Amino acid sequence: MNIIIIDDDSLVALSLKTILESTGKVGILACGGSGSEAVGLYEALSPDVILMDIRMKDMTGIEAGEIILKKHPDARILYLTTFSDDEYIVKALSIGAKGYILKQDFDGIYPALEAVMRGQSVFGEEIVGRLSGLMKSKPSFDLKKYGIGEKEKEIIRLVAEGLSNKEISARLFLSEGTVRNYISAILEKLSLRDRTQLAVFYYTNMK
Repeated sequence: MNIIIIDDDSLVALSLKTILESTGKVGILACGGSGSEAVGLYEALSPDVILMDIRMKDMTGIEAGEIILKKHPDARILYLTTFSDDEYIVKALSIGAKGYILKQDFDGIYPALEAVMRGQSVFGEEIVGRLSGLMKSKPSFDLKKYGIGEKEKEIIRLVAEGLSNKEISARLFLSEGTVRNYISAILEKLSLRDRTQLAVFYYTNMK
């Protein structure tokens, strides 16, 4: 897979480049140090994934992500964040980023990139437990109005927890094809774009 690394700390960017290239499975197309560079590099290089910091000087990673995703809705953006970024975490999910991981978890970065390439949304375990507190819950949301049944509710919950279709199929004793069909139907019923938006929906309205 070919990726771009964006981080205004050059030492962090270099460390990430070294770690990921050592896997022999990742090509680093470029490294940048700002949100504006992220936008330009994405346009020029069309990476499989852009691995991006959130807090940067000229333009935040969130602002850069919004620009990229507006023009390229299928762009895979994986954010690097810290616990102090609660406000940004919620925004990252809302704009359609594929997930976020902690900068400190270097060992988890390559597996996270692989998961994003498989179409999964990635939420670090430490952060999943915080999502319900970060999102404003709306327990009165009427899912029946949208034709969402109990099986679909369970699938929504498992998607929000970051499980893949294969893992959901094993958990619910369904084929992967059936799980894919369920998720497609759920997204259509709720007018959502992808699994990330579905996770946001869960933590906003169902948790």
